[in-house]
Amino acid sequence: MSAPRVRYAPAPSGYLHVGTARLALYNWMYARHTGGTLLLRIEDTDASRSTEESVRAIEAGLHWLGIDWDEGPVHQSHRLDRYREVAATLVAEGRAYYCGCTADDVRARSGATSGPAGYDGFCRELGLGAGPGRALRLRTPDEGETVVDDVVRGQVRFAHSTIEDFVIVRSDGSPSFYLPNAVDDLDMGITHVIRGEDLLSSTPRVLMLRRALTTAPEPVYAHLPLIVDAQRRKLSKRQHAVAVEEYRERGYLPEAMRNYLALLGWAPRQGGEIAPIEDMVAQFRLEDVTPSPAFFDTQKLDHMNAAYIRALPVEVFVSESLPWLETDTPWPPERFDLSKFVAMAPLVQERVRTLGEVAATVDFLFLEEPAVDQAAWDKVMGAPVAAAVLDGVLEAYAGAEWTAAALHAATAEVGERHGLKLGKAQAPVRVAVTGRPVGPPLFESLEVLGRDEVLARVRRARELLEGS
Repeated sequence: MSAPRVRYAPAPSGYLHVGTARLALYNWMYARHTGGTLLLRIEDTDASRSTEESVRAIEAGLHWLGIDWDEGPVHQSHRLDRYREVAATLVAEGRAYYCGCTADDVRARSGATSGPAGYDGFCRELGLGAGPGRALRLRTPDEGETVVDDVVRGQVRFAHSTIEDFVIVRSDGSPSFYLPNAVDDLDMGITHVIRGEDLLSSTPRVLMLRRALTTAPEPVYAHLPLIVDAQRRKLSKRQHAVAVEEYRERGYLPEAMRNYLALLGWAPRQGGEIAPIEDMVAQFRLEDVTPSPAFFDTQKLDHMNAAYIRALPVEVFVSESLPWLETDTPWPPERFDLSKFVAMAPLVQERVRTLGEVAATVDFLFLEEPAVDQAAWDKVMGAPVAAAVLDGVLEAYAGAEWTAAALHAATAEVGERHGLKLGKAQAPVRVAVTGRPVGPPLFESLEVLGRDEVLARVRRARELLEGS
C-alpha cells in the first residue's frame, strides 16, 4: 500500500484559528506517523476574503507551531481553468445542468415565507445553456442514500431525498466549495481527509461529485470534534481569543500550544499529557480521536505553558523573555538592566504562566518608583506596626551584609522585636519596595535591587506613612 497523502486546506480569514490550527496539527501528526505526505492547499476561490496577508498569516501561524508541509501551498484560485473544464464535462455528460432560478423563485414555489427553501429541480429538464444569472447544478439521485464511512464517527447515512440538486458553479461563474474540493482531492491523489465535523454534512455532496467524475477509490474520512467553551458553545472570535497569533503575542510557547492543541480530541495511550511531540506523533491514531466536543480550557493551557516555561534552560528563558522586556514596557528603555534580570530569572521562571507576565513580575527592578497596588498599601501599611517595622529595617539594612540570607535574618529579627512572624514582618517591606503584596522571593529581590535603592524606597514609604 502506498503511503497516505493528506491535505490541510484552510480558507484564508486573516488569522489562524485555534480550531484550524488543531486540524493542521492532526493532519501533520498523521502524515508524520504514517510516513505519508502533507499537502497545504489554500481554499481561496472567494476573492473577497482571500488576500496575500491572510495566506501569510496562515503560514506564519503554522511555522510558529512547528508544523511543516511536504507539498504546496497550492492555491485553488490558480486552478479555476481546471474547475471550468470539469464543469463543462459534467454538462456534456448530462450530469449537471444550468439553472436560472433565484432564491426568491424557489421560495415562492415552495410557499415558504422565510428562510431557505429546498430547490425543487425546476430547471432539470429545461435544457438551459450557460448565461447571465444562471448557476450550474449537479443532478443528485432521487432515491437511496450515501454512506460516509468515518474513522471517528462510524457510518453516517445521508438519504438522497434530503439532498437537493446543489450548485457547483455559482451564477457569477465562481465554483462553490464542493467542486474544487472533489476535483483537487482527486487530482492530487488525496487518500485521507481529516477535517472538522462542521463539514461532515458536505461530504455526501463531495462524494456525489467525485463519483460523477471517477470510479477511483474514495478517501478515508475523519471528521474531528468541534472545539467549544465551558458553556459548550463553538469558539468564535466575537466571544473568545481564537487566533493563534493572540496566544503568541501573550507569551505562550509554541511547544506548549502545540501540545495542548493535540489533546483537544485525542490523548496518548502511554505517558502523561505533557509529552515531546515525537512521542505524540509515534502514538497518534485517527481511531483514538473522540467524537465528543473538545473543551478549550484556558486554565489548563496556562498550566501546561507554565510547565514548559519551567523546563527551559535559564539562558533560553532569558532570551525568550527579552521581546517582552525591551518593547512596550512601563519603564524607560535606558533603565533596563539585563544583569539584574539574569540574576532574577530563575525565580521569575518558577512563577510566570506566560512570557507576557514577565515584565509585570520584575517591573519594580526598572521603574524609578514602584507601581503601588493601593489596596495592598492600605491593608498592609494601615497596620499599626507597619511604621515601626520600616524603622527597624532601615536601621538593620544599613549595616547588614547585602545578601538574601543576611536580609532574611535581619528582617526576622525586626519582626521578633514586635511580636511578628517573618511573613507579617516582611509584608510592609515588600509593599514599600515592589508596590505589591506578592511577587518573587523578597530577599533575593532586595539583593538584586541593591542597598541604596532599597533604603531609598523604604524611606519614601516611611515618609508617606508619616504624612498620612
